[in-house]
Amino acid sequence: MGQLDKKSMLCPGCRRLISSDEPSCPFCGLVNPGSPIRKSLSRFSLRDGDSIIQFIIYANAAIFVLALVLKPSEMGMSLNPFTLLSPSSTSLMLLGATGTFPIDYYHRWWTLLTASWLHGGILHIAFNMLALHQLGPFVAQEYGTARFLVVYLASGICGFLLSYLVGIPFTLGASAAVCGLIGAILYYGKSRGGSFGTAIYRQAMGWIIGLILFGLLLPGINNWAHGGGIAAGIAAGFALGYDERRRETLAHRIAAAVLALATAVAVAFTIVQAFLIRFS
Repeated sequence: MGQLDKKSMLCPGCRRLISSDEPSCPFCGLVNPGSPIRKSLSRFSLRDGDSIIQFIIYANAAIFVLALVLKPSEMGMSLNPFTLLSPSSTSLMLLGATGTFPIDYYHRWWTLLTASWLHGGILHIAFNMLALHQLGPFVAQEYGTARFLVVYLASGICGFLLSYLVGIPFTLGASAAVCGLIGAILYYGKSRGGSFGTAIYRQAMGWIIGLILFGLLLPGINNWAHGGGIAAGIAAGFALGYDERRRETLAHRIAAAVLALATAVAVAFTIVQAFLIRFS
């Protein structure tokens, strides 16, 4: 039994249990699935929700560092935790902050996609990434990786779209996208019902109440983006369904791919443009 366990592995291609010395996977045909290179790559799989969440966190951290170094002379270095290590407004504007000012005056409509990847300080990014790390795995598990991506990316866009429509001039952060995860969890708990679903629903409602109080007590919080994100997450949960009620389909994967590609192009374009403007 010990020898069998030692030679068993999950195929990097189809995630089914196979022998590590198979020349090819008997299920999906992947050649040499037990090679050390494939084993290393399999730890970061786009089919794995945890890997996607890890990538999002790393990408946010990398862009935060870029925002700091784009104009280091204006970096916030006060002892106030809310402004400690805060990128300059110029850096955030160049890297894709959104709102009526960037969109109406500079026609940067794509910032609705990029603003979710920017943060105004070390505490801001730490709070949002911790929330993503805590909430993301549950949504990815219950909805599937593709639907998790749709919920996260679409909620960020919808949250910032709502805040733009009500006239918020300048805004950024992953909180609208994270609030979308809360909305999807809220819908899941209400729809599933039973003791487990009710417990999940009550916990999600507790998070929402906490967000409302947080937004009322602290200045500078974009409550419109939070509310838009939650509403988008609920709507996405209803429209997409979750694994217990509806299996993930090709349409879900296409929607996730389109949103991910559009976001990646917008972020890459904005970063290149920012450095060209800054150092030209």
